[in-house]
Amino acid sequence: MKVLVAGGAGYIGSVCADLLVQSGYSVVVVDNLSRGHSQAVPSSAKRYCGDIANESFLDQVFRLEKPAAVMHFCALSLVGESVADPITYYQNNVSAGLVLLRVMLAHNVKKLIFSSTAAIFGEPTVVPISENTPASPVNPYGASKLMFERILSDLGHAYGFRSVSLRYFNAAGATEHHGEDHRPETHLIPIILDVALGKRQKLTVFGNDYPTPDGSCIRDYIHVADLAEAHILALEYLDRIEGAECFNLGNGQGFSVFEVVAAAEKVTGRSIPLEIGERRPGDPAVLVASSAKIRNTLGWQPRHRDIHEIIESAWRWKLEHPNGYNA
Repeated sequence: MKVLVAGGAGYIGSVCADLLVQSGYSVVVVDNLSRGHSQAVPSSAKRYCGDIANESFLDQVFRLEKPAAVMHFCALSLVGESVADPITYYQNNVSAGLVLLRVMLAHNVKKLIFSSTAAIFGEPTVVPISENTPASPVNPYGASKLMFERILSDLGHAYGFRSVSLRYFNAAGATEHHGEDHRPETHLIPIILDVALGKRQKLTVFGNDYPTPDGSCIRDYIHVADLAEAHILALEYLDRIEGAECFNLGNGQGFSVFEVVAAAEKVTGRSIPLEIGERRPGDPAVLVASSAKIRNTLGWQPRHRDIHEIIESAWRWKLEHPNGYNA
């Protein structure tokens, strides 16, 4: 089967593209490289540099490649940025996605795996968060992802479109060939490791007055390789469903910012200086997943649950790529 991976030069998209290749799929990557890296795309994948918002470009790719399914990772994903510039987020995460869906339908491609997020839940009243937890996003990033999930549900009813939305909690860690290299970097673990490398002077902890045991935010960290395995299972699952389905993806356990710092100090053997800053707008106190549904339905099991193991994989990649993919 040929799979088009939209956003396949990004952090999660590139790992999924690599696993697709390893699993015997033919892979076509489309990415505008605004935040991704051409070096991250598997060498055996066919690649096209362009934006999914460009309908004529996308139509040409579909005519040439004739994919049977799509994995959609193209999104802006910075919570604070979405609060400051919501129009750009809705334009990129919703409007551009609609172009992709329109081209898919024009070419009778009705299978999609969508990269969604735990941010759709906002400030949850119950933890761990299940798929039945009411969605109430508190920032435009989460709202844009939830809107796209609802669009996919409508397409299922109207056109027989089959989709699975995978709601990531905090993707982290690295594989042998792929790691985090965002510009700018906003994810906690790579920032901590930059401090350990001496590339940053200190870590800023955004708020220590949350209603949590140590006052810092609690997040559920899931290894990027485990995320990729879930995408393969979800792709296979599309043939067994009608309409839209969704699954939460997390380890089912949360770690606070201070706990992650302590784990990183143990893994690296280096001190991580930090300072306390103001809370970031739109940051919930606790986001921890229940992944019971995907475990029971697809048989998915995360292989890398220990936070030290997750950090160790990221640290190994950082040491080999201190300047990211430009090293």
